[in-house]
Amino acid sequence: MQFYKYHGLGNDYIVLDPQEVGENLDESMIRLICHRNYGVGSDGILFGPFESKECDFALRIFNPDGSEAEKSGNGLRIFSRYLWDKGLVRDEPFYIMTEGGKVLSRVLEEGESVSVEMGRVSFISNEIPVAGPSREVLNEKVIIDGQELDFCAAGIGNPHCVVLREKALPEEVKKWGPALETHASFPNKINVQFMEILDRNNIKIEIWERGAGYTLASGSSSSAAAAVAFKLDLCDPQITVHMPGGKIEIDISEDFSILMTGSVIKVAEGIMSLEMFGQSIY
Repeated sequence: MQFYKYHGLGNDYIVLDPQEVGENLDESMIRLICHRNYGVGSDGILFGPFESKECDFALRIFNPDGSEAEKSGNGLRIFSRYLWDKGLVRDEPFYIMTEGGKVLSRVLEEGESVSVEMGRVSFISNEIPVAGPSREVLNEKVIIDGQELDFCAAGIGNPHCVVLREKALPEEVKKWGPALETHASFPNKINVQFMEILDRNNIKIEIWERGAGYTLASGSSSSAAAAVAFKLDLCDPQITVHMPGGKIEIDISEDFSILMTGSVIKVAEGIMSLEMFGQSIY
């Protein structure tokens, strides 16, 4: 099985072309391919391109636990770079359809950077979704393991819980992220960001990603956290998001539409051995 591996700021994905794979991916195959010890290892799989009636390309995104993600900012940048490497796109913008809606993407700097119009961020509970009456989910409280946390929720085709902290610490998001991801308030589970405001144009986040766990970087998390910072008037509309894997630039329009720009690196391409799929690891 042919594969292509890229990373966006340390958040790595494997691209599989349905025409080259020749079959659909089931949950056990996804979990095995993404496994760091028994498979190729990645934070997810980008399965595409597919034909789309509305867009130039369609894409499916899978998490390492086998679940399907609606949208991924780093994944979209990586997939865009893959299309560029294959000669399917050049410098002009193009549309990609995801389960979380369509985005407009453009490859820059000979493939080293990609900008994606991620769509509009919503803070409305039933659009994210968050349990309870319809409302903007801003400055609410949740108790995890006896710890009260202040959070805001945002949706950008996938759901996010942004926890405001004086310091964004990896040990805290690793400790409380799993419980927040599966909390009853979030019926579709949720991506978690612990956010620290650095100044009017810079924030720092630590990320617990739904279906993947602790993650070095995330484009959709960057988009959601930056939108929350702007919504609360803690930051201006041009924000650099700092993560353990690196930086992403976010530009926010008046209606909270997001333009995300960040780097992409190609890691490898190769053939997965059929012998690998004879393993039973769960």
